[in-house]
Amino acid sequence: MASFDGTAGRGGPLRGRGPAARPVGPGAVQDEPVEVALTFDDNRLASLVFGQYDQNVAHVERRLEVTATALGNHLVLKGSADATERARRVFEKLYARVRTGGGTLTLGDVDGAIQEATVQGQLFPAAVVAAEPDRPHFEQIATRKRGAVRARNAAQDAYIKALRANELVFAEGPAGTGKTWLAVGHAVSLLEQGHAERLILSRPAVEAGERLGFLPGDMRDKVDPYLRPIYDALYDFMEARHVDRGLQTGVIEIAPLAFMRGRTLTNAIVLLDEAQNTTSMQMKMFLTRLGENSRMIVTGDPSQVDLPPGQKSGLVEAVKVLDGVEGIGRITFRDVDVVRHDLVRRIVTAYEGAAHGEADADRNPNPRRRPLA
Repeated sequence: MASFDGTAGRGGPLRGRGPAARPVGPGAVQDEPVEVALTFDDNRLASLVFGQYDQNVAHVERRLEVTATALGNHLVLKGSADATERARRVFEKLYARVRTGGGTLTLGDVDGAIQEATVQGQLFPAAVVAAEPDRPHFEQIATRKRGAVRARNAAQDAYIKALRANELVFAEGPAGTGKTWLAVGHAVSLLEQGHAERLILSRPAVEAGERLGFLPGDMRDKVDPYLRPIYDALYDFMEARHVDRGLQTGVIEIAPLAFMRGRTLTNAIVLLDEAQNTTSMQMKMFLTRLGENSRMIVTGDPSQVDLPPGQKSGLVEAVKVLDGVEGIGRITFRDVDVVRHDLVRRIVTAYEGAAHGEADADRNPNPRRRPLA
């Protein structure tokens, strides 16, 4: 089982001066503050890069510990040589993205550009990065509605690569890391490209401390609320009319895990979400449904098992039993890979710290409340 533990050109006319144009020599002082000035040719695109009220600029300042001053289509970066070089690459990537896509940027997009710039600096010399600013670049998923969606960190990059390379992929990790969302995006892209004929979505109907027997309708009606995150992702990547038509024609199928027994799933991409709540027998049954020309994606968070006390999670057991099996990939996300909201990452870290007797992990010693919008 291949596993990962989450431990295009310059993008348009852009003129700059600073350490990017002159490599630092062996005898240079690395800690001496430097200044880099960038000028973007398009004022409108520059405003998209800087964000509303320069929020993207402020975000890069906090993340990379630089001082950034934006004025019109000009940007001045000040800080250490390494930090300013990374910041320069970040803004170049963001400018290239809005220049080709034309859309607004989220703080998550900014974080993704920071991660890419960091990976570049670790793998390639500064001269190589300056000549080829998009080497290496994170993998991306493209659908007709959404367009290209690029991974925002190294773990997501490894996840997309694993989805393309393996017939079965396990993705474990906390909420907000993009496990299910990227899996649905990959499934939709395969469906649209004709590499699969059906998309089958499944999830165990295990209540998180609640009972669902009182809910009206048949079993599908009862399970549908549990599949809402998958539906949300589907509507993110596909037009609503295509989702509805797919559900009506059977191209998109909602299959409660209990109803998967006895089936052989061919020419399909099958997604099992919340797999930490499967039993050992259910997981074995599900995995053996894999048919010819099909792929499976299994996602879950081993820290949120809702099974009765003493019952073993099928996900936890499967990744151990199948470790080293050819054709199976495994991706493990961590709290630092949370992309939903930075506060979510801190919440996940705090809970994990408390579970390990480190209740003060990742806690800001000088908290400052953000003003309400």
